[in-house]
Amino acid sequence: MSISYKEARETNYWLRILKDTNYIEIEEFNYLSGEITSILKILYKIIESSKE
Repeated sequence: MSISYKEARETNYWLRILKDTNYIEIEEFNYLSGEITSILKILYKIIESSKE
């Protein structure tokens, strides 16, 4: 799960680069960013609950 979390963070980084270089439109970025944020939250909760 930790590796998945790191990969999702990296994906978020690349999405920001794509937006900043105008490779993707802001609407597409907003949608994808929302999706990756949801995935990051889920993975974080799984990691935290598995530590307990």
